Amino acid sequence: MIIKIGKFDFTECWDGVLYKNLSGYPDITEWEIQSVLDFIRYETKYGRTCKIEADMKILEALENKKILYDTGKRISVPPKLTECTACPTYKGCMTDLVCHTSPIENAVKILDCGSLLSPVRARNMTAAQLRSEKRNAANDPEDYFYYIMFAWGNCQAGDRLVMERKLKRFPTEEDLSSGFTPGVRFYFRYSQLIKHPEAEFDGVLPLKVKNEVILKDWVNSIIVPEEHRKTIIRHIPYDLKDKVFFIKNDCKDIWEWSEMVYEFVKRL
Repeated sequence: MIIKIGKFDFTECWDGVLYKNLSGYPDITEWEIQSVLDFIRYETKYGRTCKIEADMKILEALENKKILYDTGKRISVPPKLTECTACPTYKGCMTDLVCHTSPIENAVKILDCGSLLSPVRARNMTAAQLRSEKRNAANDPEDYFYYIMFAWGNCQAGDRLVMERKLKRFPTEEDLSSGFTPGVRFYFRYSQLIKHPEAEFDGVLPLKVKNEVILKDWVNSIIVPEEHRKTIIRHIPYDLKDKVFFIKNDCKDIWEWSEMVYEFVKRL
């Protein structure tokens, strides 16, 4: 794996390269250092080596923090991260909540079984089969498919991926505005979910969890677009009835929807 640290539009791992955007390049924050070291640790765990391409000052900062990192002491996440500033309102990622987004047909299956499952378990396929699928455009390695992925609570990435899967192509701006159809969002408190025994920090996502997340034990809220009420309501388990909320999508685009849902959930 190659780690390129510098000034990019956002942080992204794509086809064997981590493009690590720094919020205040050429300076690197303690949180950003930790996330790079998380990435190296995770990749090493699965037998992959990492080569870092960065300014000497950044390389020195990483080396200086590595001893403390290796003790297991972690830096608390700031209330807001600004490695990505794409969202119009927040200009950054709000870190109190994380969410997993799924299309309506998958949400029905999730509610029926009561858990979020890794792709390997949810689709009953091997990691090798999943990696070889055309939909794996980023060329993610096999181990990624043993984990459930989470985005920050105000992020639109999950809904964008749902649209991509639906359209079987990268969505256009029109797809994400007049043609936008939201998925179902499963929300969790970040401070709680990091205590999950299978939680993993991979340096790219806020966190991911291996194998399974039992909803009744961990979920904060489940947001369903109002148009899917009749489809979803008969699948809601008794112990999740007070966690499910239906919201009408009268938003102009994916950004407005993400903002409205996040603002609703954070007040719960």
